Amino acid sequence: MHHDPFHPASGGASTLSRRRFVQGLALGGLAIGTGAWRLPAQAASADARTGPQVLTGTDFDLSIGTTPVNFTGRTRPAITVNGSVPAPILRWRQGDTVNLHVANRLPDAMTSIHWHGIILPANMDGVPGLSFDGIAPGEQYHYRFRLGQSGSYWYHSHSLFQEQAGLYGAIIIDPIEPLPYRFDREHVVLLSDWSDLDPGRLFRRMKQYSEYDNYYKPTVGDFVRDVRAHGWAATVADRRAWGRMRMTPTDISDINAHTYTYLMNGTTPAANWTGLFRSGEKVLLRFINAGAMTYFDVRIPGLKMTVVAADGLPVHPVTVDEFRIAAAETYDVIVEPSGQDAYTIFAQDMGRTGYARGTLAVQPGLEAPIPSVDPRPLLTMDDMGHGGHGAHGGHGAAAGSDPHAGHGAPAAADPHAGHGAHGDGMQMHPASESGNPLVDMQTMTPTHRLDDPGIGLRDNGRRVLTYGDLASIAPDEDGRDPGRDVELHLTGHMEKFAWSFDGIPFASAEPLRLNYGERMRIVLVNDTMMTHPIHLHGVWSDLEDAEGNFMVRKHTVDMPPGSRRSFRVRADALGRWAFHCHLLYHMEAGMMREVRIEEASA
Repeated sequence: MHHDPFHPASGGASTLSRRRFVQGLALGGLAIGTGAWRLPAQAASADARTGPQVLTGTDFDLSIGTTPVNFTGRTRPAITVNGSVPAPILRWRQGDTVNLHVANRLPDAMTSIHWHGIILPANMDGVPGLSFDGIAPGEQYHYRFRLGQSGSYWYHSHSLFQEQAGLYGAIIIDPIEPLPYRFDREHVVLLSDWSDLDPGRLFRRMKQYSEYDNYYKPTVGDFVRDVRAHGWAATVADRRAWGRMRMTPTDISDINAHTYTYLMNGTTPAANWTGLFRSGEKVLLRFINAGAMTYFDVRIPGLKMTVVAADGLPVHPVTVDEFRIAAAETYDVIVEPSGQDAYTIFAQDMGRTGYARGTLAVQPGLEAPIPSVDPRPLLTMDDMGHGGHGAHGGHGAAAGSDPHAGHGAPAAADPHAGHGAHGDGMQMHPASESGNPLVDMQTMTPTHRLDDPGIGLRDNGRRVLTYGDLASIAPDEDGRDPGRDVELHLTGHMEKFAWSFDGIPFASAEPLRLNYGERMRIVLVNDTMMTHPIHLHGVWSDLEDAEGNFMVRKHTVDMPPGSRRSFRVRADALGRWAFHCHLLYHMEAGMMREVRIEEASA
C-alpha cells in the first residue's frame, strides 16, 4: 500500500498533521511560490473576511487557468476563474440578457462552464459532447442567454474533474418583483471540498480501493455489544447480510475528511470566513453546496434558521435548527442574530469526519464556540429499503443475499424483473439489473422518505428540515397530469466503484427521449446504499409527495438509500441534456444519461 501521511495505516499520521489537514491553515488560500502567502484582495482571492470577488452587470470576461493554492500546508495547483477559488460571485438581474466570454487559458485541457439550475437554450448549457464541443486551449466561448428566474444558483465546470480542482462559483439573480420575504443584509455561504490529491488520481484510487476513507469498520467490540442488544442469531445474520453485499454499515460517504479539507467561501475552518451583522437585523444566508462529493449538515448554534427558498425558488417559510444540503442544492435561510456578538456557522459532513465553519459577527476577528461533530451514524438494513422483510428481527434481508447467487450478482427481486411493485409491496426491478456484475444490491421495500431527515439526523434533539417541509409558493405552472411514467433505478457496485442507471453505465446507455411539450413523470428508485443528488439539466423537476401531489420545484432531487421518489417534468426545452448524479465521481463512473427533448414525429 502506498504511503500516505494522513492514512493511519501508513503509521505517519500525527495529531498535529491531522488537525492541520482537517482545519486547514489560518491563512490558507492562493499561494505564491511554495509558501502560504495570501494575495491581496484585488487579486480576486477568497478573502476570509469578505469571500470571493463579486462581478455585476450583463457582460463578463471569465478566464479559466491554473493558480497555486495552499489550504493545508502543501502548495497545489487549482483550476480557477480569474485566478480565484471559488470563482467570482456573478450577480445578475432577472429579465436581463447576460453575455459571458469564457476563455480557456489552460495549456493542455478542454474546459467548460455549466450554469447549474439556469433555464437556458441547450447550446448554452455547457456540457461537452451534448450541448457543445467544449472550449479548447487558447479559445473562448460566448455564452448568451436571458434570465427568466431569480434566486441563488451556481456554476461549475462540466469537464472531467475540474469542478473538484476549484472551478465553481456562486450565481445570485436579483428579482424584478419583490420577494415574499424581507431581509436587511445578505451573505453567500458557498460550501465545498478540497483535496491536495490530483482529482484524476483520486478517482483512480476510488476505482482501485473504494473503501480507502472508510476507517470505521465494525470491530469485535461492536459485535459483542450487538449480541447483547439483539441476540446472537440476529447479529450473525446482520453481519452475513453486510458481508454478502461486500459493504459495511459505516459506508456513509465515499470520500471524507480523511482526504478532504472542507471550505466555506474558499476559506478553511482555521481561517474562519466571517459575515458581518448588526444586532436585530434580518440576515439572508444563501447556502450553496458546491462540494464534489460531500453532503453537509448545517446549523448555527443559538440561532433558528427560517428556510425561505430551495434551489433558487421561494418556499413557504419553515423554521428549523438544522438542514442537510446535498451536493448541488441551494437553500436560502433568514436568521435574526441578537444577544451575542458572534455565532458559528457549522457545516459538518454527513459521515461526521470533519466540517466547514465560519462566523456571523458584529465585527471581524470574533469567534464563537465550535461544536464537536456528532457521533458517527451507522446504516441499517431499513435505511437501505430492506426493513421488515427478513428473518433478522427487524433488520430485514438484503437483495444479493441469495446463497446461490454468483459473485457480485444480486438475487433478482422478481422472476420477470419488471418495473413497479408487486401486490405485496415488494419492489420490482428492470431486467438489466438481474445477474449484472455492476450491481451489488437492490432495494426490496423502498419508500418516499420525504419526512425523514436522514441518517445521522434523526432524533438528535434539533428540529431538522425534511423534503416534506418544502412547499413551493408558486403553484404547479403546468397543471396537467403526467401522460406517462418513466422509472429509473440508481444502481452501483461499491467494491468496483461502478455507478449507473438500471445497471447500464452512461457509455452503454440509450438516450431517454421526451416529446417536446409533454408532461411526464420520472420515478427514481435508489437500489444502492449511498445517497445520490440527481440533476436533470434544462428543465425543472417538480417533486411530488407520496400521493402524487405537487410539493416543490427543484433542479436537484436528493435520493437517500432505499428511497423511491417521483417528480414531474414539462419537456419544454428542445435539445440534448445531461441527467446525472451530482456526486462528481459517481457521474464519471457511469451514473449519467442523455435526455433528448425532440419534436414528436408525425
